[in-house]
Amino acid sequence: MTIHSGYRQQVILNINGIVQGVGFRPFVYRLATQSNLYGSVLNNQQGVCIHLQGMNTDINKVVHQLKVNPPPLARIDKLLIKEEAIDYSLNDFVIETSSSHEDAIVSISADKSVCGDCLVEMRNPKNRHYQYPFTNCTNCGPRYSIINNLPYDRFNTSMADFVMCDECAHAYNDPLNRRYHAQPVSCPKCGPQLSYVQSNSQQEKASTVNGDISTKQIIHQIVNDLNQGKILAIKGLGGFHIVCDATNDAVVKQLRQRKQRKAKPFAVMATDLANAKQMVEGTAKEWQIINSAEKPITLMRKRSDIKINLSPAIAPELDTLGVFLPYTPLHHLLLEAFKKPIVATSANVSGLPIIIDGNEIKQQLAHVVDGIVDHNRPIVNACDDSVVQVIDEKIQVIRLARGYAPLSIPLTNKLQHQLLAVGAQQKNTQCFAFNESAFVSPHIGDLHNLETSEYFEQTLATFNRLYQFNAEQIIADKHPEYTSSQWAQTQSIKQHLPLANIQHHYAHVLSILAVNNYQQPVLAFSFDGTGLGDNGELWGSECMLADAHRYEIKSHFKSFKLIGGEQAIKQPVRILLALLFETMSVAEIMSLPINAIQQMDSSTVNNLFNMWTNNSACIECRSVGRIFDAVAVALNLINQNDFEAQAGMLISTHANQAVASNNQQPISNNDATNTLSLIPDIKLNSHEIDKAAKDAHIQVFEPANLVNQLITRLIQNKSETCTQGLPQLTNQLCLEFIDSISQTVANVAERFPSHKIVLCGGVFQNKLLYEMTLRKLSKLGNANGNGNGNQFGLEDRILPSRLVPINDAGISLGQIWYAYQQLNRSQTQH
Repeated sequence: MTIHSGYRQQVILNINGIVQGVGFRPFVYRLATQSNLYGSVLNNQQGVCIHLQGMNTDINKVVHQLKVNPPPLARIDKLLIKEEAIDYSLNDFVIETSSSHEDAIVSISADKSVCGDCLVEMRNPKNRHYQYPFTNCTNCGPRYSIINNLPYDRFNTSMADFVMCDECAHAYNDPLNRRYHAQPVSCPKCGPQLSYVQSNSQQEKASTVNGDISTKQIIHQIVNDLNQGKILAIKGLGGFHIVCDATNDAVVKQLRQRKQRKAKPFAVMATDLANAKQMVEGTAKEWQIINSAEKPITLMRKRSDIKINLSPAIAPELDTLGVFLPYTPLHHLLLEAFKKPIVATSANVSGLPIIIDGNEIKQQLAHVVDGIVDHNRPIVNACDDSVVQVIDEKIQVIRLARGYAPLSIPLTNKLQHQLLAVGAQQKNTQCFAFNESAFVSPHIGDLHNLETSEYFEQTLATFNRLYQFNAEQIIADKHPEYTSSQWAQTQSIKQHLPLANIQHHYAHVLSILAVNNYQQPVLAFSFDGTGLGDNGELWGSECMLADAHRYEIKSHFKSFKLIGGEQAIKQPVRILLALLFETMSVAEIMSLPINAIQQMDSSTVNNLFNMWTNNSACIECRSVGRIFDAVAVALNLINQNDFEAQAGMLISTHANQAVASNNQQPISNNDATNTLSLIPDIKLNSHEIDKAAKDAHIQVFEPANLVNQLITRLIQNKSETCTQGLPQLTNQLCLEFIDSISQTVANVAERFPSHKIVLCGGVFQNKLLYEMTLRKLSKLGNANGNGNGNQFGLEDRILPSRLVPINDAGISLGQIWYAYQQLNRSQTQH
C-alpha cells in the first residue's frame, strides 16, 4: 500500500520474522511516541501487529526506521501495511497484552549471549545485578531454550514460577527500560539461584536470597576445584558442559579416559578475546564471528607460537582448534575468576544428546565429573553449541544450534499445506514448513540409539506445540534403513499422509537452492561420506545439473567395494585394500610400508581378498569421504577412524604443513595457486565405463589410479636415496591429494560455464579443499549466467550456504524445498 502525503491517517502494520523477545515492541513504542503517533503494538502468533495514527509523513518515518534500522536481534521477513478507518478516540500509544487466537507463524529467536550492558552492570558493585549469574535484557539471554509456548511471554517460559520483585517488575513494565518484557528478567532477590554439588559431598552448597555473597563463594570453590584438577559439569543455556583446566595436560588426558574419547578434539572456552588470540590466529571476519552475539565455537588455525601452556591433548595432531568465548553471565564470572581457558565439551555419553538436567548428570556421568554446577531455571528445549568456520570470508555452519537455531527461512509463496521433513541419519535436523516460512530445528544428532531417537520425537513435539503444527505431508531420505525414513514411513501409513523420498545428495543441493531462493539449474558437486544412490550403491562423489524439480548426473568417481559393509568405515584399511586389489596382488600388498597392513597377517588379507573377489558382504561405494579414509591409512595417518572426519582433518593438517614449507607462510596468507604449480604428479584419470556412460556424457574418475600413484611415490621413497624425508613426503602427498580433488571439480566446471556452482556435502567442510577449489574455479574466468548475457565472476558464481550446514544437517531443508516447489508448480498449473 502507498501512503499518500499531507493528511492524517491510520494504518495497521503486520510484521513477520524474528520480532518477539528482541525488544521490538518497546522499539516501536519509542518510535511512535517520538513521532507523536497514537495507536498500539502487540505480539500475536503471526508476529507483531502495529496500529499507527497520525500525520502520514510521521508514519512514513516510522515505517522507514522499522525497515532499515530494526532492533539488533530482530529480522523482518515481511511487513504488510493496510489503511484503516481513523479512530478519533485514540489519544496515546500503548503496548497491548499479547494475543494468541491465530495459528503461530512468528519466528522464535535463538538464544543469545549476554550483552555488554548487562556485563557492565554485573561488574558494578553498586548495581543490583552485581555478580548475578542470570542477568539479561531484551538484547540478550535465553530464548528458545526456555520457551514452552507462543507467544513469547513470561508465563509461557520456564521463568513462569519466578515472581518478580518490585524493582524487576518496574523495569519489566517500563517501555523505556531495556528490560521491558525481557521474559527471563530477574535479580538476586527474585530470580534463579546457583548451586554447586561436589561428588564427594552430599552437602549442597546453594546460594541464598543474598545471591551476591553466596555466588562469590560458589565461584571461589569452583575455581579452587578446577585448579586442583577437578572435572566439573556446568549448566549453560541449552545444556551442560563438562569442563576442566585447558592448561592441565594430565586432567585433559584424564577427561579423555573418563569419556572414552580417544582423539576427537575438544572445544576451548577462552577467558576473553585477548586470551583467544593467544591460542589461535584469524582474519577480521573470524574475530567478528567468534565475538558475535551468537558466540559459536569457531574452528581456527592454531598459532605456531601459542602464547599459553595449552594441553596438546585438546586437539592432538591437528592444526585447528575450536575456540569460543563466554556467553552467559555465569561463564564470565567463572572465567574472570579462573583467569585461564577451560575445556568445555558437551555433557553427554558419547553419541547421545546433550544433558539438560542435573539429575541426569548424576545418573549418566557420575564416573566422569567431580562436581556439578547447577541452577533452578529449567531448560525446556535442549540446544547444543553451534560450530562454525570461516572460508573465503564467509561463515560456514558445521553444527546448527545455540545462537542460530531454530533457523527460519522465509518462503516467497504461501503454503497451503504443512510440510515436515525428517532429515538424514547423521547430524539429524528436522524442517517444518507452513504459511510463509520454513524452520530448521537445532542439531539433534546421529540417530543410532534410542536416546537420540527420543530426542528426535521431543523436537518434533516442541514444534508441534509451539506452532500447533500438524504435518500434511512428510518428506524423508531414500535410504530405507535410516531411522528418520522408517519413522516417516510408519507415520505416513498411520496418519494416511503422503510421503516423498528424496535422494540424499540431491537434497544437499536443494538446501543451498532453498537458502538462496534460487530457481535456475546449477552445476552442483555433492561430496560426502555416504548416502544411498538411485542404483542401490552408496554415492558421495556426485556432480549434477540440478534445479528444484530434477537432477542429472554428469560425473562421479568409479565405485569401489566396502569389504564387510559398515565394518569398512570403522576399519578403513579395508577400503584401502579394496582399491589396491584392483592393481596389486596380495603378496605385493603385504610388502607395502603401510602400518595398518603390516599389522595384519596374510591369512586375514587373503580372506578380505576372497570377499572382494566373490563380492561377499561387500557394498559398492563411490564416496569421496571414504577415499579420504583410504588415503589417510595409506599415509600412516590413521589405522582406524576414532571420530568422523578424522582422516580429512589429519590430511589437511599435513597438507598445510607442506604449504607452509613451500611458501614460508600460511595458506590463508598467500595465493594457493602458486603452490599448486609445484604438484605435477597426482592427477585423477577419467575414463568411460561403457557405451551407455559415454552416450550420456558421464565422466567417471578412478580413485584406484590415484591411490596407486600415492603408493608408487611411497615405494620410490623407501627404495631410493631421497633428499626428501618421509614426513615431508607425507605432507606433500596430502597436499597433492587435496589438489587432485579440487582440480577435478575445476575440470568438470569448465565444461559448464553458464551455470552457477554449488559445493555441498560434508567433504566440502574441509577448509583447505574448499579454498583450493575456489582458487581453481577463479582461474576459469567469468561466465555467462544461464545464457542471458550477464557476466558473473567467482563471487557471484558460487551459491553460498549462508547459515545452512552443507553437511547432513542441511538435508531436511533440501527435502522441504523439493516438496515446496512441487506444490508451487501444482498450484500454478491449476
